[in-house]
Amino acid sequence: MNVVLVEPEIPPNTGNVARLCAATKTTLHLVEPLGFELSDKMLKRAGMDYWQQVDWKCWPSFQALRESFPEERFYFIETGTAQVYSEIRFQPNDFIVFGRETKGLPLPLIEANRERCYHIPMLNPDSRSLNLANCVAIVLYEALRQQNYYGMVNSNSSIA
Repeated sequence: MNVVLVEPEIPPNTGNVARLCAATKTTLHLVEPLGFELSDKMLKRAGMDYWQQVDWKCWPSFQALRESFPEERFYFIETGTAQVYSEIRFQPNDFIVFGRETKGLPLPLIEANRERCYHIPMLNPDSRSLNLANCVAIVLYEALRQQNYYGMVNSNSSIA
């Protein structure tokens, strides 16, 4: 699987997503501009010592990423879209795309990919959004569940 963070802004969120990607053998794609330096202390602290275990790449733009994978399927997770993420039938090389913590995905990206935009349902109508790292975990584990956790080792793992 592939997780894409488009213009992430908060180092601890990106660090937590990196840790999740390390644990699930998922490739992490970061799309510039980033709201922090890749050497940021908070980024490393949130990812702990997992950064060395993460297959990750940084892209100058979403277009550059998309052009490098023209045959792959991209799904965009964004609040306010009509379809629910659980409707997706994931395949191993799919890309799951998430936007900035404060603004979400850029509107032109949503408009160009409306048929592949999905949301995570929230029961409280007064809630604006969920934490980015939580969103990635929700959708990524659904994708992995659909694939029977292919390639993942069931060991004495813990949540801490």
